[in-house]
Amino acid sequence: MNKKLSVSAAALVAAFALSTTPAVQANLPFFTADNQEMPTLAPMLEQATPAVVHISVMGSREVRQRMPDAFRHFFGPRSPGELREERPFRGLGSGVIIDAAKGYIVTNYHVIKDADNIQIKLKDGRTFAAKKLGEDPESDVALLQIDAEELVQLKLADSDRLRVGDFAIAIGNPFGLEQTVTSGIISGLGRGNLGIEGFEDFIQTDAAINSGNSGGALVNLRGELIGINTAILGPGGGNVGIGFAIPSNMMKNLVDQIIEFGEIRRGSLGVRGQDVTAELTKALNLNVNRGAFVNEVIADSAAAKAGLKAGDVIISMNGNRIHSFNELRAKIATLGAGREATLGVWRDGRERAIKVLLQELTSGQVAANQLHPMLHGATLNNASAGVEVTELDGNSPAAQLGLRKGDMIIGLNRQRVTNLADLRRLLENRDGGVAALYIRRGNDQLYILLR
Repeated sequence: MNKKLSVSAAALVAAFALSTTPAVQANLPFFTADNQEMPTLAPMLEQATPAVVHISVMGSREVRQRMPDAFRHFFGPRSPGELREERPFRGLGSGVIIDAAKGYIVTNYHVIKDADNIQIKLKDGRTFAAKKLGEDPESDVALLQIDAEELVQLKLADSDRLRVGDFAIAIGNPFGLEQTVTSGIISGLGRGNLGIEGFEDFIQTDAAINSGNSGGALVNLRGELIGINTAILGPGGGNVGIGFAIPSNMMKNLVDQIIEFGEIRRGSLGVRGQDVTAELTKALNLNVNRGAFVNEVIADSAAAKAGLKAGDVIISMNGNRIHSFNELRAKIATLGAGREATLGVWRDGRERAIKVLLQELTSGQVAANQLHPMLHGATLNNASAGVEVTELDGNSPAAQLGLRKGDMIIGLNRQRVTNLADLRRLLENRDGGVAALYIRRGNDQLYILLR
């Protein structure tokens, strides 16, 4: 199963009872240390590790439990069917200093979600209270700031230049064990469709990472930041050599938007599409095996204004190969509104370069254009109780379906929906057929079917 890497105090105790599966470790090249030739990463790590911090958080979260039938009878048929309770929590994670002068620290959103108190502990033992500057739940990035001097920052590498087989070193605080370092290689690039985040373009690595590594650094052999460790794939949440990190370029695009605007302003291309498949290649004689196939260009969109057409295959963006539609979607959304991108487009048997000025995409537009055709016309946004229909076009498919402005989507096919990422994952992973949306409308609850 997929598991994010922050760890609560309760999970910390249980974690040590898990048996571990050894991961294959990469052989490292020789470095010079103390005038002797020996295999060591120590000189690089002495420079890099002070930039990786330990994060501890405290706060409270709403916990929902199904109301017993006897209670529902007592409260009446219009009762919400749930018992809600605020419960305190503590959590641990990691972070990376990316600007020493300004005290900027990047971490994962899920590390600091719902936190009222965020404490940063440096390698030298100093502790500071952190201020949250901004966050993006859909890509799982958050930016913090501390007021401190003599900080150390990591230089950012160009993650678009990574290759499978490059060495990678993970630095973080798994299970609260501060300044833990593990090594491996880049196992894969452009990983998506994992159902972990709303926008996925992950680096895959076999460097051993575990719960508590969330927000920590993935660095190259020069000690440059190539990614932010975010999630693991494995039974019981233990390390089996499959970990995922947000690329440094993707992180920087998001952080730059938070710094400039105080929020994320997603880029929008304005196309609907799919991955290039063998069947599609054969049917349309495309002469390309990978890329993002354009099924439809939305009117008045950035794509339409740039001259993209249905049937185009987008095979690169800003000189970097595009392997899937999901990868394109993540890169466009995180690049940001108002930015220019150069797309490599395969059309009529040859590649051409098309420049496009990205428009702004709201979270609701993401849902309407990407989740399901019958949801088109609905503006969906994350809310404390689920996914809220904040706007609705009168004659849209969503309106004809029976959705109303103010509806709260709280489940799908008997599985809980807490945000847009949940809804997207459940819709994408269903086996086909009917999808039953569980809706809260005022004091009433009902099902609406997507066919």
